[in-house]
Amino acid sequence: MKYYEIKAIVDRLQEFNYITKARRVEDNTIELIFDRDNSYFFNMTRGNSFVYKSDSIRPLQGYKAPFDTLLHSLVSASKIINIEIPNKDRVIRFELSAKSSYKNKKVYLQFEFTGKYTNAILIDENEVVIEALRHIDSHSSFRVIKPSVELLPIPPFKLKEKPQQIEDIDKYLKAKYIDFETKRVNSLKKQKLLSIQKKRDKLEKLLKNLPNPDKLIEDEKKYKNYANIVLANLYKIKPYDKKLKTYDFEGKEITIPLPKGVVPNRVSEYYFNLSKKMRAKAKNIHIEKENLSSKIAFYNNMYNAIKEAKDSYELELLVPKRGKSQRKKEKLKECELFWIDDYKVLIGRNSKENQALLKIAKSNDIWMHIRDIPSSHLIIKTDKQNLPESVIKKAAKLCVDFSISQAGDYAVDYCKRKFVKIQEGSRVEYDKYKTVHVRKDGVEIRV
Repeated sequence: MKYYEIKAIVDRLQEFNYITKARRVEDNTIELIFDRDNSYFFNMTRGNSFVYKSDSIRPLQGYKAPFDTLLHSLVSASKIINIEIPNKDRVIRFELSAKSSYKNKKVYLQFEFTGKYTNAILIDENEVVIEALRHIDSHSSFRVIKPSVELLPIPPFKLKEKPQQIEDIDKYLKAKYIDFETKRVNSLKKQKLLSIQKKRDKLEKLLKNLPNPDKLIEDEKKYKNYANIVLANLYKIKPYDKKLKTYDFEGKEITIPLPKGVVPNRVSEYYFNLSKKMRAKAKNIHIEKENLSSKIAFYNNMYNAIKEAKDSYELELLVPKRGKSQRKKEKLKECELFWIDDYKVLIGRNSKENQALLKIAKSNDIWMHIRDIPSSHLIIKTDKQNLPESVIKKAAKLCVDFSISQAGDYAVDYCKRKFVKIQEGSRVEYDKYKTVHVRKDGVEIRV
């Protein structure tokens, strides 16, 4: 950040009396709400830190590190005593009277926009670090930033930039956010679309390479014939033979390869089993084809939803960062994993996965399905908590957008899993349900 930007920001923030709420909303971004409804965001990304102004947003996940706990307890509902720029450096320092103090105990919140060592630090009256967004040890810098360690001053900063006048700092910070968000959304879309495309391509390749049912039936007959011929000519096979040259039951010459590691009196059994396997595969190939086709349709809907997403919050909802790591941790294979306001959401991509979801869901989890239309089953893991209405609405929108492609108005029914009775496969009957109505505009998804 430029010094003239920091100065304009500090001049504006001086107009406020309280910090109503302080919280981390993203890994490197802290939201401060001043005088109830004025949100400013401090993006403390190393090498690209800046302040922007936007409407308050609900964090995509709950941050519970010591820094977050102390940020909330010491800074939320605190009174602003002073805001300054120490030594005309790229630092904003808040002097606050914490709500939790019994006396007039002061606490300092310091935002350092200093490139490599960008940080947010809570400091006590004796200049001792209470906690920090990032800890820095003696191996990384002469200036150690850890709890209970005195905070040394930043080396003098030589100002080289030409001062500029910002007429309307709020308008300036809102424009900063729009520019940042546009670039971030485009970058995220590119990454997430590529990820979905890879999944879709893999499934399409599997679908393309599925064996032909007619060929499988031919193989079934061939291996059954091999088995019978081997059985009839068992006395001719020596333990070291690699193939059997003989005549089939129509008197034609035939050569049958003998499987390695199989003793002669087990060869016919080997080919009978192979014949059965081909028959079973031919019988079930349509099921595998249907499963793959439905997964591809699911990812087509997801691809379109990502393509039409309007902001990074929406994109993170569609393809959450922690979904991938959580899937590996829990070894989830039978569904797609999402997060809505810190609630885990599981969606089946085909009938087989819908059945699996019904089995793994607990009795108090919320089950969701589009009324009177074949769709994905959706499970919201509740841990026996009451769900906010906003989570229900967002989950219903996911259920619609990933199940169908046609625009229209849809009724999505939901109830506790214990009120869902499995009839056959993924067909169910359910009771004690509620309904949420979802409007789908083409492939657009709004949450």
